Amino acid sequence: MNRLVWKLLRQHISIGQLGSFIMANIFGMVIVLLSVQFYKDVLPVFTEGDSFMKKDFIIATKRVSTLGSLAGKSSMFSPQEAEDLKKQPFTKRMGMFTPSQFQVSAGLGMKGTGIYISTDMFFESVPDEFVDVKLDKWQFHPDTRLIPIIIPRNYLNLYNFGFAQSRNLPQLSEGLMSLIQMDITIRGNGRAEQYKGNIIGFSNRLNTILVPQSFMSWANNNFSPDKEPRPNRLIIEVNNPADAAIAEYFKKNGYEAEDGKLDAGKATHFLRLITGIVLAIGLAISLLSFFILMLSIYLLLQKNTDKLEDLMLIGYSPQKIALPYQLLTVMLNAVVLIISVAIVIWLRTYYINSIQSLFPQMHKGSMWLTAGTGIVLFLTVSVINILIIKRKVIAIWFRKK
Repeated sequence: MNRLVWKLLRQHISIGQLGSFIMANIFGMVIVLLSVQFYKDVLPVFTEGDSFMKKDFIIATKRVSTLGSLAGKSSMFSPQEAEDLKKQPFTKRMGMFTPSQFQVSAGLGMKGTGIYISTDMFFESVPDEFVDVKLDKWQFHPDTRLIPIIIPRNYLNLYNFGFAQSRNLPQLSEGLMSLIQMDITIRGNGRAEQYKGNIIGFSNRLNTILVPQSFMSWANNNFSPDKEPRPNRLIIEVNNPADAAIAEYFKKNGYEAEDGKLDAGKATHFLRLITGIVLAIGLAISLLSFFILMLSIYLLLQKNTDKLEDLMLIGYSPQKIALPYQLLTVMLNAVVLIISVAIVIWLRTYYINSIQSLFPQMHKGSMWLTAGTGIVLFLTVSVINILIIKRKVIAIWFRKK
């Protein structure tokens, strides 16, 4: 390494200026990384355990009133009503719940208990893109006579913490439920056939017993060919659940959002908004600290201009002269990244335990996204620093020439 350039660099380094840069950059970096990590940790509380960037879905139903019931008013959506909702500015895409037009009964036996539970039930389906579980087993083939089923997660909770406790029955985990097959009997069109039902997942979004759309179309055509299924629920993906136009449209048309999903969507949108504001503040502080560093490097170069020009005259290239300054900025940025990540890990221990005590079902997420964000910022800032220093040194070279 060029010892002469390093000696020049050490002579005019301002510990105060570099210290100010490090403190300001750590402060800004911690805000950015902590915002990303806090958002990732807290979002499942609002979205009930779904993915990090869960889309905003609203399930629309028609309001059921006493007068409407007495008058025989239908709760089904007409094709015109569905099309009108689909054309609204706040709707990104829309799907329909397709109800079963045939009779369904299911039985489930528990070995060792002597208990066999049997009940009438119903099926519904939605387009696959609205299903919030993995779809690798979400196919139906008539030859296999196996029906994939998704049930609401709260159904399992009702069994475990209600029915099972009152009857001294064993509680069932989600993994165990996926190994149990139900006996499904389908009746309609003068036929009665037996199938097996396999629970492949549990939904937080859809409060219904869900089967694949392919099965529903096949079964309705075979067991109730004379009936046309009409949806009484619609699922829509919206741009912004806090949009006042949604509430106004629902009120005007007598629609309701199931299970307060409109309010939950507003909470999620508010969380994203606050996180965005905090991220912007952190990035602004990081940007200011970046200018502090560049100002310090510029002052170093300015103080050493004459000596750097002499070094160039005796054969040192601009690249060799710029290298120590570039390495200095990269090392400082690396120190900032390491300290910032350590502070975020330390701060996270204070709030993650509180969140998990309030929501025991929430799983502790990883910090890969936060670490990745920090590395991206480190690389971006370091590359910009290297290019700016190189440009400044080359400018000194051309001025001397």
